[in-house]
Amino acid sequence: MKNSLSATEKNMHVVRTYVKVSTVFDTTGFMLPSSITWRDGRVFKIDSVRDFRPACTIKRGMNGDCYTIVINGEERLLFIERIGEFFPSRFGRWFVESISAED
Repeated sequence: MKNSLSATEKNMHVVRTYVKVSTVFDTTGFMLPSSITWRDGRVFKIDSVRDFRPACTIKRGMNGDCYTIVINGEERLLFIERIGEFFPSRFGRWFVESISAED
């Protein structure tokens, strides 16, 4: 069977949206995201974190992590890309990914 994509599917790409994330650190140093603030100021409380795993950002060659979170009953992926040792006062940046049609 041949895998063919429609013209719409071929024009889709992943878009990163950088967001502000409030986090809680426990006594062991584990970082737990608690809410996301979107660019327009909307705040979404994170109901639970279902999974955590290392996730490298291949295009930029940065280390990072992926959190599987639940907001309003819906599962989403939340990523943090670590800035690296060159910026000791900056730990990293949080982002979410979405699929968008190219213009």
